[in-house]
Amino acid sequence: MPITQLGPRERAFLGPARRAVLATIDPAGRPRLVPICFVLDPREPLLVTPLDDKPKARDDPLDLARVRDIRERPEVALLVDRWSEDWTRLAWLRLAGTARIVDPGEGPDGAIEALRAKYPQYATHRLEARPLIAISITGATSWGALDGAPDGEDEPG
Repeated sequence: MPITQLGPRERAFLGPARRAVLATIDPAGRPRLVPICFVLDPREPLLVTPLDDKPKARDDPLDLARVRDIRERPEVALLVDRWSEDWTRLAWLRLAGTARIVDPGEGPDGAIEALRAKYPQYATHRLEARPLIAISITGATSWGALDGAPDGEDEPG
């Protein structure tokens, strides 16, 4: 499983995924994991995730643990996987990247519109008024059958 750049197979698996797990490193050096919604930039190896209006442990999005972690140590990892009872369909994609906090209104062109297109739940969220996390993807490692939908979306009920 050599580390590669984000190629067409990886993009095809990652793009439609409904969620990923973001891993940051806390001040004690332990991994901190949080599920995220995201969009993949169609032009470059860049993933964008919002600090949205869903209930959080803190009112100020800039005081969230993942934001503090990124500011201290911007190296992150992401995992997208597909589970299936048919083990020939199992697959995962692990990404390495460098994250940065993006101020409201400073995000990549089209990111907020793409988030709303992918996640209708964001129609009522104030994404324009909230920070984003932009992750430049520096490497990708994958395993299994990347063809087909991630997240088990191709599995019955």
